[in-house]
Amino acid sequence: MTGQSQGRHPSPAAPQTARPRKRRAPAELRRRLLAAAGGEFEAQGYSRTTTAAIARRAEVSEAQLFRYFDSKAALFRAAIFEPLNAHFAAFDDRQRAAAGSYREDARGYIVELQDFMAQHSRMLMSLVVAEAYDRGATGGLDGLEGLATYFERGRAMMARRMGADAANARVRPEVMVRVSFAAVLASALFGDWIYAGSGADAGEIEAAVTAFVLDGLNANPAT
Repeated sequence: MTGQSQGRHPSPAAPQTARPRKRRAPAELRRRLLAAAGGEFEAQGYSRTTTAAIARRAEVSEAQLFRYFDSKAALFRAAIFEPLNAHFAAFDDRQRAAAGSYREDARGYIVELQDFMAQHSRMLMSLVVAEAYDRGATGGLDGLEGLATYFERGRAMMARRMGADAANARVRPEVMVRVSFAAVLASALFGDWIYAGSGADAGEIEAAVTAFVLDGLNANPAT
């Protein structure tokens, strides 16, 4: 009897231990949070996006999120302006190293900037709406460190290119970089409305904005 019972009652399986979750490096966690935030803000807008949704999308806890960003507004600003500044920094680095034509390099960058704005148009519009209807919701436009950094880099690059002439420029570099940014931003955000009835296609609009930014008000000189 003892021998017969040995095959009928197998010993219970040993309890399985939970596999420990792989620890992510801080840089990887931050990258995941920014990517998740960008996706949520693009899809939901600023007001409807929650930090809980961002954390779920990034597969982290809210506690981890707040260790890197102290508020939804801080995360929003970083998600918009860190990619923008990285994009401009790459262009500036190319300019410092390149021996080619500044005008042609600048033309290429303006085209790239228009593409960047178009790709992030919903999130940028969310910023505009949030500030229009809830002043200070995203930390205030005047307090957007990322945008201030972008403008300062642009001013420094223009001043470097102009040399001593920068002090006597018709339009100061710190103003010109903002006017250029505004032209590209407005075209990206409000293009469907602005260009309605013009008969212009996307290529013509891109070329016109590029020419305007390169040549300012002299893009179409009086004959």
